Amino acid sequence: MAHRQTQTEWENEMCMQILDVIRSELYLDFRYLDMALSALTFSANEQIHTLATDGTYLFFSREQILRVFRNNPLFLDRAYLHSVLHCIFRHLWMRGNREPVLWNLACDIAVEWMIDSFDKKSTKRTLSLRRMNYYAHLKEENIPVTAAAIYHDLLSVTDYEEQAALQFEFYTDDHRFWPKEPGKSPSSAQAGENWEKIGRRVSKEMELRGKQDGDAFSSVQTQIAQGRSRRSYREFLRKFTVLKEELQCDYDEFDLNYYTYGLRLYKNMPLIEPLESREIMKISEFVIVIDTSYSTNGPLVKRFLEETFQIIRQRDSFFRKSHIRIIQCDNQVHADAVIESEEDINRLLQNFSLIGGGGTDFRPAFAYVDRLLDEGAFHNLRGLLYFTDGKGIYPAKRPPYETAFVFVDTPGHGGNVSASGGAAGNSPQQNAFGGDIPEVPPWAMRIHLDEDELGI
Repeated sequence: MAHRQTQTEWENEMCMQILDVIRSELYLDFRYLDMALSALTFSANEQIHTLATDGTYLFFSREQILRVFRNNPLFLDRAYLHSVLHCIFRHLWMRGNREPVLWNLACDIAVEWMIDSFDKKSTKRTLSLRRMNYYAHLKEENIPVTAAAIYHDLLSVTDYEEQAALQFEFYTDDHRFWPKEPGKSPSSAQAGENWEKIGRRVSKEMELRGKQDGDAFSSVQTQIAQGRSRRSYREFLRKFTVLKEELQCDYDEFDLNYYTYGLRLYKNMPLIEPLESREIMKISEFVIVIDTSYSTNGPLVKRFLEETFQIIRQRDSFFRKSHIRIIQCDNQVHADAVIESEEDINRLLQNFSLIGGGGTDFRPAFAYVDRLLDEGAFHNLRGLLYFTDGKGIYPAKRPPYETAFVFVDTPGHGGNVSASGGAAGNSPQQNAFGGDIPEVPPWAMRIHLDEDELGI
């Protein structure tokens, strides 16, 4: 006897077909989004009243899809693209320490401006007066249309009713499934990495097809680059880890059944001893140089160190014999703190103060580290992070270890920056120390953080 389809099954099938139609309509207008439009798996969820995503699934309400498709199908096209753009720009993984409500609003505004700028048949709508006024405000104030820049602009909106009106105007999808702590969820981190790859694909496809969408084209490129660079710091520390063995039971390789059977059979003699070591990726030798020139901000530096050590602790990245140096340098080396344990970290942070105040010259710090290498202080130095405003004299030659310069951007100033190989844009970037960031040497990597990401 053939299975008789239930009402729920029929509704689910209809919704899937509708979403397929929406995806096809969007593809006709946005061919460079082919991979992105197909990256989310459809999943019904009756707890929501509009579309939602966690970076892996596109959740939908059957009731809403069927109702809206009859009355206003264009809304569904926009909502689908809206959620996909959140993922492309990695908004789900970039909140950091920002206030969640304002961050959600900033992300919605950035994405809605983008969709309105495309001016495509599948997503075109009449703009409300409030929407046009806010877009005009962004243009008049020369605020980049990125979530980070808009977030800082929204911090100045102290009128609750105005903030609520903006939320009502730009609300499109539900953000409840956005990861709360992306760094602690392997599945969320994997989804973020997948969308970074998709973002790179989208960027390349847009370049191949030409700047057909005007301002929206450059804004897409900017937001994709920003999402890539903002993501980098936590992931970046992986570059400075090494694979080593530590003395501890490797339970992945240890069969407890044989072990306990031997204890039962022979009393104090297990059949198989547990393996006494396992391979783990951890930080062994690593250098952080702090630029202590006159333009450097002490609390910002301390917060950067706290964030760095917090990441290391979360990743359980210390060997029993780790060797990390915290060097303070302006145009000469002033301090060198050795970190070999968590106690050393706590002691450093409790008593931390900047020493220096002169001009910036990067060469003395690199010369000092080279001397430590010659003296045998390091056996396998993986890399050096230089926290700086970027205004200084760089070494002429590439050092024999990975090097990265870390900058903190002024609120509201995003940039086309890359996690490697200098700048991706032509105009200089502003930083939190009050100036433009010059390009770094081609042998160095470059990371950007926002002040609010550090909780300043």
